[in-house]
Amino acid sequence: MNDDETGEIRLITDTQALVAACERLSDGDFLAVDTEFHRETTYWPQVCLIQVANADYDVLVDPLANGLDLSPLLKLLADTSKVKVFHAARQDLEIFTRLIGHTPAPIFDTQIAAMACGLGDSISYENLVSRVLKGTVDKSSQFTDWARRPLSEKQLRYARGDVVYLRKIYRILSDKLAKQNRTDWIADEHDALLDPEIYAFDPETAWKRQKIRKYKSDYLAVLANVSAWRERVAQETDKPRGRILKDDAIQEIAQQKPRTADALERMRAVPNGFAKSRHGQGLIHAINQALDDPDKYAPDVERPESAGPPPGAVGELLKVLLKQVSDDAGVATRLIANAADLEKLAREDNPDIAALKGWRREVFGEMALRLKSGKVALAASPKGVKIVEV
Repeated sequence: MNDDETGEIRLITDTQALVAACERLSDGDFLAVDTEFHRETTYWPQVCLIQVANADYDVLVDPLANGLDLSPLLKLLADTSKVKVFHAARQDLEIFTRLIGHTPAPIFDTQIAAMACGLGDSISYENLVSRVLKGTVDKSSQFTDWARRPLSEKQLRYARGDVVYLRKIYRILSDKLAKQNRTDWIADEHDALLDPEIYAFDPETAWKRQKIRKYKSDYLAVLANVSAWRERVAQETDKPRGRILKDDAIQEIAQQKPRTADALERMRAVPNGFAKSRHGQGLIHAINQALDDPDKYAPDVERPESAGPPPGAVGELLKVLLKQVSDDAGVATRLIANAADLEKLAREDNPDIAALKGWRREVFGEMALRLKSGKVALAASPKGVKIVEV
């Protein structure tokens, strides 16, 4: 058995112990971080456990402990001299952005790094542990109730394993990226995760989560104002958005524009009795506000230009090329280009896409342009697809 299975479990439940732990954790240039939280019945995630490790020390912090002040830990996580290491960081970053007041930069996401190391797209933590460390993660505590106290030793050991494995994976992947001169390959992916707008949850921009199906001002006004109303109610009541009103209902309301409780009751996607519930009048008010002054409430949405017919064979060739160069480079295809990028590249001579900039252009973009102009061709070979100069 290794240290990941038998090492000391340090559970922090009081502020004095947390201060001492943070002093130990402050040694070194990185912190491996994970959280256990619940969100199934709330708008805001309920943080139940925080796991933190540096190169040779790790702790579990109980944010539910009576009287515990998280300030020493949050100050440490806000330290810009230390890389914060996560796996699939977005939800953890949402938690800490709210607790700290800003995103805890800089970060290193091992799921993103794995894409640049040829370990696949959106690899799970369990698979990453298996492939990089040849280890296994006991998943039996994965869906435990982390809010219940006391936590069992099995739960705590499971939680500790998340960060002691994570710090090992970080060092292996970061070293591999450095040796291959690929550290910059994931920089823009990390920058995107640090965009504060992702974690702002401003009710006035909640409409951006909706699919725009029409461009008339009254539709857009109702869509935006009802989305804002739902966001405010969800935040105030700490309930998931879908528990307040589902997206399908917002879309139907924006298209049908019911002004009265009776009209709202006839909406197929609106739950029976909702118009007469405690939130019904607020929803009707939001609808009428938008309809009475569409220009005030309608967001400025640019209508997309008609894309024309599908690009057909050119797009398919670009997909084959992308797969081949990704395999050759040992990098996940999504890190280079997505489906929308390939479609734009197939339609346009020089589209403004990431695949035609920086390292992506070197690996794929330049060859894609040469393929489109007939300067290279693709041919089948016993080892896969061969790129042939014409």
